[in-house]
Amino acid sequence: MKKHILCLGDSNTHGYCADPADCADRGDRFNEAERWTCRLQAALGEDYLVLEEGLSGRTTVFQDPLYEGLDALHYLWPCLKSHEPLSLLIIMLGTNDVKQRMGGASAFAISLGMRRLIQKAQTTDCWGTGKPNILIIAPLPIDKRVEQSPVAQEMGQGAVEKSRELPAQLKRVAAENEVHFLDASELGLAFNQIDFMHLTRDSHAKLAQALAGKVRELV
Repeated sequence: MKKHILCLGDSNTHGYCADPADCADRGDRFNEAERWTCRLQAALGEDYLVLEEGLSGRTTVFQDPLYEGLDALHYLWPCLKSHEPLSLLIIMLGTNDVKQRMGGASAFAISLGMRRLIQKAQTTDCWGTGKPNILIIAPLPIDKRVEQSPVAQEMGQGAVEKSRELPAQLKRVAAENEVHFLDASELGLAFNQIDFMHLTRDSHAKLAQALAGKVRELV
């Protein structure tokens, strides 16, 4: 049995590409040679199975009033059970939670949403070793220039500030719940120059490289 690495996230895990010039296929999604999840699989080799569970718009626990099924909380149990036995769960969420229409949740409230996900995962019978193994990645904070971008109204007021506050809150929650933590802002990643909130192709490569070493440490 290969070691199952489940990557649960939003559009930056799905591989959304806002700049067609940055994508080999000139589409709106990075291909299998570009996405960080696929590059992580290539780096880890045949003893691992990296499972992509990225969904554009996904939140931790907040239900989007415009689109159904975007909160990770209600999807988590069937997702974990579908991919068991798991060796490691990687969660990179929080960016969509800062949208103004999510009830104006603060960074602290969003971290409580992450705490719910952690605790639910820890109590789900899906772990190959019997012991939960979870890595929380704090997303790269949104660039201030998003406020003059085509998605400015989509994000709403206060999104940038909350995204900047979120890493510290997620680090605290990770420590309190005894799970692993990684801050994406420490990896030299960058956003495209169109919407300023989706990773570039080069940043997908950098994230995969950083995670390859981290996964080997944890699994």
